[in-house]
Amino acid sequence: MENTPEVLRYAAFSTTPDGGNPAGLVLDARHLDEAGMLAVAAAVGYAETAFVTEPDVDGDPRRSRVRYFSPIAEVPFCGHATIALAVALSVRDGAGSFTFDTPVGPLVIETAGEGADTTASFTAVEPRLAEFDDAVLAELFGLLGVGQGDLDPAYPPRIAYSGNWHPVLVVADRTLFDAFGFDPVAMRRLMDLQGWAATVTILHRIADGEFEARNLFPVGAITEDPATGAAAAAVGAYLRILGLVEPPSRVLIRQGRHVGRPGLLTVDIPAAGGIVVSGRAVRIPAPSADS
Repeated sequence: MENTPEVLRYAAFSTTPDGGNPAGLVLDARHLDEAGMLAVAAAVGYAETAFVTEPDVDGDPRRSRVRYFSPIAEVPFCGHATIALAVALSVRDGAGSFTFDTPVGPLVIETAGEGADTTASFTAVEPRLAEFDDAVLAELFGLLGVGQGDLDPAYPPRIAYSGNWHPVLVVADRTLFDAFGFDPVAMRRLMDLQGWAATVTILHRIADGEFEARNLFPVGAITEDPATGAAAAAVGAYLRILGLVEPPSRVLIRQGRHVGRPGLLTVDIPAAGGIVVSGRAVRIPAPSADS
């Protein structure tokens, strides 16, 4: 159809198409309204699809207006789709700096390298941190089947913001971290009530400066996100604001093992300003139905 946009598919935070987090990308969505973008995101079926709704903002060929949609709703910001989009534009336009005007504000993304060796880094918006309401935290514990005593005492539960609000819990025991489950319908209800538009972030510290993450994202057939750039930025915010790292510092986050798509996110935490999240991305071959 004439108005059917070309959709690229990239795996972010991975060097192989079957790792990391897949994102849909529409590099020219000027003809799509909100309903059209939502329909494309639903058809793609990934956690998020990024849409360039206005290229060449203010005459700058490396500045774009970008919106993000899950299969069911618009999402204010999506880190893995940002990384994927920056790599795709770098392949098309050459490596360097890009600016994305997003619903949470302008983001500058740096890219370097060529092809499968291209790395993209985004600097998230100014971070914030909030405490849980006791009743909300108790409900979250109940949905996960964990309690305060299961958390690493060095890492208190908080809600961190770096583009989206992410609840952050750090589970002390590796076995419990691997084994916990949840009812996706009940979790989605709680997330919607609290305005958590992205993921619930559950961490386990595996070494100094290194965590493994599970990011809960019940939407459609998806229950867990394979690699979550926005959550990685929120984790950096959480660590800095609570004084759990000495900036400038770097933290590695491994994610996706539990859903069969392992990936690696690099988080650089400066003394002030936005958290920087970096990773690679690689194109996923289009499914045969699209050819």
